[in-house]
Amino acid sequence: MTATAGPTLPTYRRVLVTGAAGLLGRAVLRRFARRGVPVTALVLDDPGDLATGRGPGAEPTSCDRVVVGDAADPRVVAAALDGADAVVHLAAIPSPEGADAQRVFTTNTATTFAVLEAAGVAGVEHVVVAGSINAVGLRFSPVPAEPAYLPLDAGSPTRAADPYALSKQVGEATAHAMHRRHGTTISVLRYPMVGGLGEVPGLDDRLTAFASGTGFDLALTARDLWSYLETRDAARAADLALSPAEPGVHVAFVAAPTTYAPHRTADLLARYWPGVEVRRPLPGRTVPLDLEPARRLFGFEAEHVLDLPELGLA
Repeated sequence: MTATAGPTLPTYRRVLVTGAAGLLGRAVLRRFARRGVPVTALVLDDPGDLATGRGPGAEPTSCDRVVVGDAADPRVVAAALDGADAVVHLAAIPSPEGADAQRVFTTNTATTFAVLEAAGVAGVEHVVVAGSINAVGLRFSPVPAEPAYLPLDAGSPTRAADPYALSKQVGEATAHAMHRRHGTTISVLRYPMVGGLGEVPGLDDRLTAFASGTGFDLALTARDLWSYLETRDAARAADLALSPAEPGVHVAFVAAPTTYAPHRTADLLARYWPGVEVRRPLPGRTVPLDLEPARRLFGFEAEHVLDLPELGLA
């Protein structure tokens, strides 16, 4: 898809990015570097390459300040916020798999509380929080679960029964509480699977296996509704969501407009979610997520989209 001219973006004195050494964190650093925005990176462990001004492949990072510490520690966060007038909060344990359930829940909820509280106390007016499609609770559920209806939207009832999904639900509730408490405008982006195509040095290539429409289990990935977002688009969404069209708390799905499955969405839903109400037509490979709030509030539409055929299911 060809990129179109986007909205005029505000400048910031400095942006604090938590979890900056992760897959999405590095893409966000690259994004702000290309915009000339200074960044403070808050990381639990310093990988050693964030403050060099150049990432892998000589990509600029613009991360001229690294703070090492726990994003759940209010003193660490307060120090990291020095000079910042915006925050992108990405620090989290990204799934419940291979991790202690209590640690997943407490880490994710404690870091979100600490970052939003410290930002509010410091008078930071705009924060983006990395939420997840898994706030709805399908993918990691230990018991059978299905969506109440499709497409999913911000009002879809949660089926959370695992610590990660629950932590993402609590994170959204925390955002609402912190807006009431401090007046902070907070955008919570419900990300799907995020991955790159290996086209940019220093970024990942997780989507490469999906580009051919093979290499994944359609039944298993039905829990994520075959949704994805390319890494550069995920970083751009975080940037755009710092300046929403209106103040308040905004929970929005951000994803590519089509699925990574080479099949018509209607056919996929009929096979894998046969009892679920589909509230509007989903032509072709349309992803079964409501992406309109992200367009309306942030001016966000994905630019890096997999071009796949639309096949019928036998």
